[in-house]
Amino acid sequence: MSLCFFVSDLHGDISRYEKLFRKIEIEKPDAVFFGGDLLPSGLYAFSSSEDVPKDFFQEIIKDGFIRIKKKLKNNYPKVFIILGNDDSKADENLFIKGEEDHLWKYVHNKKVSFGEYTVYGYSFIPPSPFLMKDWEKYDVSRYVDPGCVPPEEGYHSFTIKKDDILYSTIKKDLEELAGEDNLSNAIFLFHSPPYKTHLDRAALDGKMVDYAPLDVHIGSIAVQRFIYAKQPLITLHGHVHESAEITGFWHDKIKNTYSFSAAHNGKELALVKFNPKEPENAIRELI
Repeated sequence: MSLCFFVSDLHGDISRYEKLFRKIEIEKPDAVFFGGDLLPSGLYAFSSSEDVPKDFFQEIIKDGFIRIKKKLKNNYPKVFIILGNDDSKADENLFIKGEEDHLWKYVHNKKVSFGEYTVYGYSFIPPSPFLMKDWEKYDVSRYVDPGCVPPEEGYHSFTIKKDDILYSTIKKDLEELAGEDNLSNAIFLFHSPPYKTHLDRAALDGKMVDYAPLDVHIGSIAVQRFIYAKQPLITLHGHVHESAEITGFWHDKIKNTYSFSAAHNGKELALVKFNPKEPENAIRELI
């Protein structure tokens, strides 16, 4: 049996990491998937907040995995990581270096093997109201929802050409990432949920901007269409913390694809457990 853990949107909460590490040591999963928004804030690299360790990445994330690897030895799981829109791209090199140290696979815009399965990763979300745009792109066109800020009008922690912002879309990226691959045994690790599903429902009921009602669904149209068209085996999502509470569901099914969210708006760790051979039996624990 292949046991997989999925977590997302830990947002630098030390207690969540501690709970996760204990679960990994006890249950020894074959794989652990991280769906982004892992660090204390998008300004983590430039922050001197007293609320978090001076070097959160090293002290909590990297050292935590080093301890687990020493303890579990041959039972150390495969670990797959992407970042989310609240993680600064300035910190991406930390996770790339962690891959070089054989602690995990950093899989944004990549595909890697996991036994008989292939894992794909993709971090970008559609334009949001937030000003940090490191992990935001136009979705299927240059349309921006009311209340949201276009990617070129926010800020980035790295240098990027304006044309690359204006003419790049999530839709194009996913087409290039998957190509003509058969995705029947693919596990896709996204930060954004698919549009108009149980997983992307935001608490925006009745809210308006300049007399325009806000869409209560804030997921990606490109991700939704991609899942419908390509039918990967499993897709994993985060980003919209309150969705499960509003809809009553942390999972959805798009045709034959099983989609799970580990985003959670409580203080608990939301831990999704699944077996790729039996995705219909996935469970979520709030710890």
